[in-house]
Amino acid sequence: MPANSSQLSKRGDKRGKEWLAVNFKPENFIPGLIIGFVFGFLFDMAKPLKDYAIGSCSSLSRTRKQQTLALRNPNEELKMVLVVRQDLKMGSGKIASQCAHAATGLYSELIQSQRALVRQWEHCGQAKIVVTCKNQQEMNKLKEMAENIGLPTYMVADAGRTQVASGSKTVLAIGPVVSPKYRILNLLK
Repeated sequence: MPANSSQLSKRGDKRGKEWLAVNFKPENFIPGLIIGFVFGFLFDMAKPLKDYAIGSCSSLSRTRKQQTLALRNPNEELKMVLVVRQDLKMGSGKIASQCAHAATGLYSELIQSQRALVRQWEHCGQAKIVVTCKNQQEMNKLKEMAENIGLPTYMVADAGRTQVASGSKTVLAIGPVVSPKYRILNLLK
């Protein structure tokens, strides 16, 4: 005898609930969620770069000037410039750690606000150049010049636990910038 429509409906509901119960078990759902996240992340990182924005990400002023700069040549080399103060007489290990703080500080700000610029810099091998300045006044002038032409900056203020006084501005990170732009700042000596 053929089943009536209410019995078929109940069987369909039961099968639907069984399907949901099987497919949404943690051992199935969580790996699926993780795989979906990984594929989404890889898809986002694989997008080609056509242009990117450069802005000021100074940790001191927190102003966000935005300028759009289209790359003429996507293979144009980008470099991060690290400016170290000479007057503090820091040891080589201290300089290395302060440069690391500056590079990672600028990177962490840019990864949130200007991901395309970071990807382009990573594609260029994450090049960095370390130069020196005489004192705090010269560093402030370089920071201002960089921000005036739309370059991102990050200045490290030391915690004062070892060689320099607390709050001393030790290293200024600028960029990443297209190679000719850091020459404009007269940083190569």
